[in-house]
Amino acid sequence: MEVKKIFSFLIIVSILINAEAGPISAAICASCCAAGVVACYTAAGFVFGTVTAGAGTPAVIIGCNTAFGKCMAACAAAAVSPIP
Repeated sequence: MEVKKIFSFLIIVSILINAEAGPISAAICASCCAAGVVACYTAAGFVFGTVTAGAGTPAVIIGCNTAFGKCMAACAAAAVSPIP
């Protein structure tokens, strides 16, 4: 009888430990990243999606793209990390 209680407790604890943020949290995070990069481009006087990366790309646009990449990487990590 006691073994069943311990086993049930361990199953419940393992389920709680393995909780993940999920796709909804990832989508919200990605939307915030997209809004941030659009604001960054707008502040620099450009339109997001119209500038191609090349030798003549302004440094501010490269900075916006770098920040966007780091933000999206954080979203990807947050989508699979356990919720405290």
